[in-house]
Amino acid sequence: MTIAFLLSMTIWGFAIAAAGYAALAVWLIHRDGWTAPTPQKMLTFALMVTAIWALTIVITPMGSALSSLAELARNGAWLGFMAVLLYGNGKERRGAAGYIYTVLFVVLAFKAVLVIAAPGELLTQSQAIAQLRPVHWLLAMIFAVGTLMLVHDLYTSFDHDARWGVSLPLAALAAMWGYDLNLYTIAYLSQNIAPELLAAQGFAMAALVVVFALGTNRNRKWRVRLSRQAAFQSASLIVIGGYLLVMLLASLLINWIGGDYARLAQISLIFVMFVAALLVMPSGKFRAWMRVFLAKNFYQHRYDYRDEWMRFTDTISHRAVEGDAGLLEMRVVKAVADICDSPAGLLLVPDNIGRLRIGARWNWGKEDLPVRLLSDDTLEAFAATGYIIDLDDVRGDKGAPKGFESLPNWVLNDTRAWVMMPFLHFGSLVGLAILARPRIARALDWEDLDMLRVAGAQAASYLAEARGQEALAESQRFDEFNRRFAFIMHDIKNLVSQLSLLTRNAERHADNPEFRADMIDTLRASVGKMNDMLARLSQHHKGKASAPMLQSLSPIIEDAVREKSRLHPITIGAPRRVEGFVDAGRVGGILAHLLQNAIDASAPEAPIEVRLGTRGDRATISVIDHGTGIAEEFLRENLFKPFNSTKDGGFGIGAYEAQMLAQQMGGRIEVESTVGVGSIFTLLLPLADTKPAENAPILKDEAA
Repeated sequence: MTIAFLLSMTIWGFAIAAAGYAALAVWLIHRDGWTAPTPQKMLTFALMVTAIWALTIVITPMGSALSSLAELARNGAWLGFMAVLLYGNGKERRGAAGYIYTVLFVVLAFKAVLVIAAPGELLTQSQAIAQLRPVHWLLAMIFAVGTLMLVHDLYTSFDHDARWGVSLPLAALAAMWGYDLNLYTIAYLSQNIAPELLAAQGFAMAALVVVFALGTNRNRKWRVRLSRQAAFQSASLIVIGGYLLVMLLASLLINWIGGDYARLAQISLIFVMFVAALLVMPSGKFRAWMRVFLAKNFYQHRYDYRDEWMRFTDTISHRAVEGDAGLLEMRVVKAVADICDSPAGLLLVPDNIGRLRIGARWNWGKEDLPVRLLSDDTLEAFAATGYIIDLDDVRGDKGAPKGFESLPNWVLNDTRAWVMMPFLHFGSLVGLAILARPRIARALDWEDLDMLRVAGAQAASYLAEARGQEALAESQRFDEFNRRFAFIMHDIKNLVSQLSLLTRNAERHADNPEFRADMIDTLRASVGKMNDMLARLSQHHKGKASAPMLQSLSPIIEDAVREKSRLHPITIGAPRRVEGFVDAGRVGGILAHLLQNAIDASAPEAPIEVRLGTRGDRATISVIDHGTGIAEEFLRENLFKPFNSTKDGGFGIGAYEAQMLAQQMGGRIEVESTVGVGSIFTLLLPLADTKPAENAPILKDEAA
């Protein structure tokens, strides 16, 4: 493309932009008049100045001093618009943001001095102007970077509901200064303005007129609220900008002085300042100092309570803490320490004898502490008053508050210890935190104390809830033990009945060899069952039965009948081949209980029958007796409830346990009974072709 064509495109582009911005400014004046809010007036003014800047490029030679001054006026007008947005409400102090605007206005003024000091065309080839061009472009780059960061900070400063209304104007400003950054960066690197970029700039600015026009209709209130995070970022920007400005001015001064070692001095200066920045900027102490400085000088309150509470809740709830991610006590002490920017903390919690023990050490070290951490008088004083003790005051002239004269020496002699704060829950001391001195030492004020009290009350509720959960878990373990013991007592009662019957029969059949062999088998089986009961009582016994698997039911029935037939005549109905998804141990236990109940309810010679069959998708095992039967009311309301029994001396556990075991396999027990006639207990289990309730392994037993 020829220079003439690019020049023509530049003129046309900036002419369209000038007409667009002027028309938008006139339309806003006609729409709002002089009653518009200050930000709206400043927006109209900035649009008008932008139109003048574009018109100046059209009517003056490219790169003239007049067009350069017009560009500075455009940037100053838009920077003023952003400053008015930031300070529009006048209800809050805006912190470090004002310094940033001041620095950028100083940059604009310095550039204006450079332009005015070099009259004529700024981009001519004269030697004096050629020396000033790199400085002009470098300052333009710094200004563009600063304004882009300010646009971002201003956007984040708006409430979430108001961001929709300002997003378009701020996006247009970001696009405008982003284009300037590219234009002057390329110019600085190539030592010449790219004519293609300059020609396209006019059309780009014309396109932004539409964005500004849409944005002016969205929000006419322009309300903004500066967050502390934005203030911290702004303060960081001041430090970075000041650092770059000092580096630039020092480099220019060395270059102006000249000499044989000017270049070496410039390189050494840049290296030293770069190393200094690497050492200072990442420093935690530097960041802590900046936070304290901002809180003291730019905000009415030290804390941003919303942010502090969200951080506190996030840390104490689930955030991993270095040392032990799953320990609540560690999270509690870190959450409280972060409020005061404390780098370490120690949490003391009550033990089982009414004293305090170490609950958590967060960055505190592993040094040994005395067994008796605090005296009884000190514990009572903390519980009664809830005082937060500033240990620097105790070590100084003020001394300890009344009731705290016996603070331990291991705390007072440890120079790290700064604050002792109790955690009270309904008047009970559930913990005591000792916080280390922050990186920037300061005295506690009323706002610190109020914040720590509220956080301490919340932390105390977490600790108390955790202790309640531990007590509940312990109670549940006792309940589990008691339930297992109740089941075992029921099984012991059955074994005692079996052994008692064996003893009575031994008196009559002791000389019978077959009886003696049967007696030995019975005793061996009883001893095995007793050992199983002792194992079930152990706290290490998991109590998990085998998973149900596909197997034949006939062998299980035969084993149960064989054992009980020594006590009473029992027959098995017509043999059938039925397979089901069952656990043999649980089925055997259920049958043992049902057969024992049938024996207890039947006369010595009354027969008992066991039948194996099917019903729909269920296998059925029925135990039929001709005994005393069960009353209808007891059968309907109490049979499968624990601690209800119709037998003298019965525990009322057997039927409940049997039904529970059946339900674990996806089955149930049904009962039909008539008083004086007998009972039928039917165990229903999943058939072989029925999908089991859980992912049971399919294992064919050998009999199948």
